[in-house]
Amino acid sequence: MQNMNLLSEVRGHFMTPLPRRLGVALSGGGDSMALLHILMQCFQGQDVEILAATVDHGLRADSAQEAQQVSEMATKLGVDHEVLQWQGWQGDGNLQDQARQARYQLLEAWASRNDIPVLALGHTADDQAETVLMRLARSAGVDGLSAIPVRRQLEKVTLLRPLLAVTRAQLRDYLTALDQTWIEDPSNHDQRFERVRIRQAMDLLEPLGLSTAALSTVAENMATAREALEHYSFISARDVAQIVLGAVVLDQSKLGGLPDEILHRVLTRALQWVSGATYPLRRRAMGEALEAVRSGSSLTLGGCRILGRTGRVWICRELNAVGNEAVQPGQLWDNRWLLSGGDPSGIEVRSLGKAGLLLCPDWRQLGCPGVVLETTPALWNAQELVAAPLAAMGNKWTAKTAKSEEEFYASLLSH
Repeated sequence: MQNMNLLSEVRGHFMTPLPRRLGVALSGGGDSMALLHILMQCFQGQDVEILAATVDHGLRADSAQEAQQVSEMATKLGVDHEVLQWQGWQGDGNLQDQARQARYQLLEAWASRNDIPVLALGHTADDQAETVLMRLARSAGVDGLSAIPVRRQLEKVTLLRPLLAVTRAQLRDYLTALDQTWIEDPSNHDQRFERVRIRQAMDLLEPLGLSTAALSTVAENMATAREALEHYSFISARDVAQIVLGAVVLDQSKLGGLPDEILHRVLTRALQWVSGATYPLRRRAMGEALEAVRSGSSLTLGGCRILGRTGRVWICRELNAVGNEAVQPGQLWDNRWLLSGGDPSGIEVRSLGKAGLLLCPDWRQLGCPGVVLETTPALWNAQELVAAPLAAMGNKWTAKTAKSEEEFYASLLSH
């Protein structure tokens, strides 16, 4: 890909009006350094300020020195740069996954702090192909094989990957032609990491037709299929699901005509919306959930309860998941409920529980299963129940979710 075509490829991902400020995640490697140079050429003479940030995970002895080197490279180009430190690794769990999550959190916070609406990332066609193979090895479905999206919304910041149609080799040729250097990360050759092993296997797969271009095309095809499934799921959720007292309630009479894949998607998002989980449950657990919903039976999983009740399926919080949750009025309870309105003196927000429900004489008039109400927030003064706004005992207090009903439906669509 010639330089002009490369610039045109990247520039085509930016819609008008152009962002006043544009962030670049700059590792110092060939991909991100090439992205920085390309963006500077694309927006030269235009009212777009480019800023860069480097995440130092602190996992290697030389990482701080390398981050400083990247900072000097950016400053030499006239780009405002900041090094973001991660200090969250405790030595357990999945290191790569935690480091990746931390990287996005640090970058999103940096972008928000600096009023940057768009953050450009240097993922390439090679990254896309490797991701497809990694997910294929895990028997991924349509969503997994869609791999890396071009755009994704992260809180108030749009993540943009304008190089997904460009290979690493093309970017390095571009930098070489500009007589520019980059930093090679030694972990890119460490076979302890799955992505490195997949990358090395690509040389053997290419003669069989499993090339970077072919695997990237698979990702594009799967992304198109995913969009269609998401659209159908969104429309179906509007028809079969409603939010009642913080629970997602499905009309069982309408579920029979839904394909399993569509119901699976609606149910997955319902469980995530109720529990606040970042990641969906694994396919096997979701298979059990799907069976429970189809049969109208009950099941506990992922911090949620699935309850079949006379033609309706209730998806609510599990009492054990919130039994020890306690906050002051005005603070988020269970990361989703906000209570306000009454005198907060001496008051604590805790779950209503079984004992609290017995103190709410009118709860049956709500037409809601008691086990659903037990997991809702209530106001307590020591062991005295002051109010239970969702169980018909408001006493001047109200409760609302931090996320609206519309956000549940919107969660079925990619952002």
